[in-house]
Amino acid sequence: MRPNSLAFRLVAGAAIWSLVILVGGGLLLASAFRESVESSFDARTDVLLGGLIADAEIGPEGRLVLRRRFTQARFERPFSGLYWQVTNASDGQVLLRSRSIWDQELPIPEATDEPGPRRGQAIGPEGQTLRIVARDVTLPGASREFTFIVAGAVDDIERETEAFNGTIAFAVGILLVGLIGALLIQVRYGLRPLRSVEEGLTDIRSGRAERLTGELPSEIAPLADEMNKLLDHNAQIVERARTHVGNLAHALKTPLSVLTNEAGSPHAAQPADAKMLGDTVRRQTDLMRRQVDHYLVRARAAASGSVLGARASVASVSDDLVRTLKRIHRDRDYHVTVECPEDLDFRGERQDLEELLGNLLDNAFKWADGRISVHAERIAEQVVITVEDDGPGLSEEERARVLKRGARLDESVPGSGLGLSIVEDVAGLYQGSFELDASPLGGVKARLSLPLAA
Repeated sequence: MRPNSLAFRLVAGAAIWSLVILVGGGLLLASAFRESVESSFDARTDVLLGGLIADAEIGPEGRLVLRRRFTQARFERPFSGLYWQVTNASDGQVLLRSRSIWDQELPIPEATDEPGPRRGQAIGPEGQTLRIVARDVTLPGASREFTFIVAGAVDDIERETEAFNGTIAFAVGILLVGLIGALLIQVRYGLRPLRSVEEGLTDIRSGRAERLTGELPSEIAPLADEMNKLLDHNAQIVERARTHVGNLAHALKTPLSVLTNEAGSPHAAQPADAKMLGDTVRRQTDLMRRQVDHYLVRARAAASGSVLGARASVASVSDDLVRTLKRIHRDRDYHVTVECPEDLDFRGERQDLEELLGNLLDNAFKWADGRISVHAERIAEQVVITVEDDGPGLSEEERARVLKRGARLDESVPGSGLGLSIVEDVAGLYQGSFELDASPLGGVKARLSLPLAA
């Protein structure tokens, strides 16, 4: 498992989080258990203190005595960790004590304003840390107050706590290992569809498959669908490129054959035929240039249509083209109106939009008498651009004719005859449309529909 892999991130993140939760929970349990042990310990010493006070009485001679001795064996064993002691409350003189203290004394907790027994912690016999509980009591028949003390070593608490902590640590460790193991299994199972996608892409790259297939989870299925669409799109681009190359080769075949035949003709060297040969060469080379221009534009448009995320501002392109064409035709007075929202964007390459709109505006400037209108709007998910002029216009038959490649209605006007044909082809490559109609201005109305950028 590589450190930068998705599986490592999932397992590491979950393992760290699980460790924090388990350790935090273990610490809380350990703290709660210690508090419980300490409370239980204090409760036992309270019971012992109550028993000690209940057994105490004033004897016939006015001395403090116990009616019976405690039966706790630890009180009889020296330095056992459990002790009791009775002192004068006034001067702290030890009157009675358990055998377990031997010849030492228990420290007396300081008096407080709170009612009830006094508690404290101090160092006792053999350096033991003791939890001490004491109570001042005046016995019946006594003229003075006595302090009864019971103390226990915290070693008992520590032993119980350490045993519990060890159990908790072992349990946390087992749980953590089990969780990490379960996470590994879950991550491997959860990421299996991604490995299926990887294997599918490998098959596609090696030629064993053309698309991603198989059932995938709903979270990954859209990714596979988009990949399949991208693969289909790339296949279409390759197929278009092959078609354009084949069409270009076929289109150049005839003019090249004519040139070859003319060059090999025995009359080609005759001076009288030189002009005819030159005219033939010019016509055929002009035809080849048109064909090359046509298929180059189509090939570039087909490739541009595959650029993901490309977008171009219709308003910006329109303004730039109108400004440029006005400078080119500065000898004529044109009234051009451009109506286009600033936020209207075409989903495609700016160069293609310039090619499309440039052809339409170029024709409008060539044929208009003086008025040109450019209007762009959003209709559904399309950018609809309309270019109109007040020129002589076209009949329905002429409109159909000018859309044919290389067709020109007026040979006196400069051009190759490929402009509107290219507009129709490129619009089709973008899943758009192009049509010509009569304009209310009197000339031609060109309507171009292209995909809208989201």
